[in-house]
Amino acid sequence: MTQNLDRLLPILKAAPVVPVLIIEDFHTAVPLARALIAGGLTALEVTLRTPAALDCIRAIKGEVEGANVGAGTILNPKQFDEAVAAGSTFLVSPGASPKLIAHANGSPVPLLPGVATAGEAMTLLEEGYGAAKFFPAEQAGGANYIKALASPLPGLVFCPTGGVSLKNAHTYLSLPNIVCVGGSWVAPAAAVAAGDWAAITALAREAAALKGV
Repeated sequence: MTQNLDRLLPILKAAPVVPVLIIEDFHTAVPLARALIAGGLTALEVTLRTPAALDCIRAIKGEVEGANVGAGTILNPKQFDEAVAAGSTFLVSPGASPKLIAHANGSPVPLLPGVATAGEAMTLLEEGYGAAKFFPAEQAGGANYIKALASPLPGLVFCPTGGVSLKNAHTYLSLPNIVCVGGSWVAPAAAVAAGDWAAITALAREAAALKGV
């Protein structure tokens, strides 16, 4: 068991968009998660970019029914273990360092590591991985680049993140090697700060209805 795809893929396939959340205020975590789930987005990536992140994961895990809360921006084994202890059901990293991949090997909590090149993708395949984050998606070549990987690397599916928005998400989702996309547009900072949960639910509902064209 290298990546535990049996656990990871159902989480990623539950909706076309995984919200990428940078939560500054712990008190907004639970209502934010509930608003997103009400709109149909159940896999939530809370990035470890704020001091509140691990507490937010604990709160969402304990209080929000139906949430698959994961931790993003995992950079090292210490963060990996802290995120698992906080209750994360999946983990996401911007890249795939050998030390992190070795540490994740065999964990029941699956890691979705990031890649930006064909060489990095091949390394993950050699390690037994079947899914990866494509990051930063737009800056690394966008939909045309990841489309070009489908034929030579049929054993790998991707979740593009970075510059993905409502405007271009459907282009990614139309590709055969895309399992979902990640984006922050469904939880705008201004709406979170204002506690406008209805607006966030509306954005989530719009995102959950996305399909490829």
